[in-house]
Amino acid sequence: MTVFRRGSIVLASLAALVVAACGGGSSSGGSSSAASPTPKAETTVKTASKTVAGKSETILVDAKGITLYYFLSDKGGTVTCTAACLQAWPPLLLPSGTTSPTGASGVTGKLATVSNPAGAQVSYNGWPLYYYAKDKDDGDAYGQNVGGKWFVVPPDLASAT
Repeated sequence: MTVFRRGSIVLASLAALVVAACGGGSSSGGSSSAASPTPKAETTVKTASKTVAGKSETILVDAKGITLYYFLSDKGGTVTCTAACLQAWPPLLLPSGTTSPTGASGVTGKLATVSNPAGAQVSYNGWPLYYYAKDKDDGDAYGQNVGGKWFVVPPDLASAT
């Protein structure tokens, strides 16, 4: 039985060393009870300067800088891009865990959400906002004037209603 006790003592000593090494012991550095800062809500929409159809414009983009569009058929604030349309024009949905969209400085219109089967779609001055599937990075704005009905979103976009 002495071998068993010696083994237990060695294991207990090793466990104490591991706990101390991992910060389980007391520290003399003061209190660690200070709360960590609350993370800021991610901006949903911001402005960016982009070349659109050959000229520099200030337009609305998402938090990653991807161009946002509005659809003329959505006049009145009702989502009309559904089914196959969504393959080319996915909606800007409210990020999970957020209750309302937020805008950076320069976003002077009203941000809200409209009903969409995929989730809460972000709207700007009543216009539901979309991406264009061919836009792959923050420099793209290939959806401008597609079909004469899709346009980049200027900060001064008139109300949809």
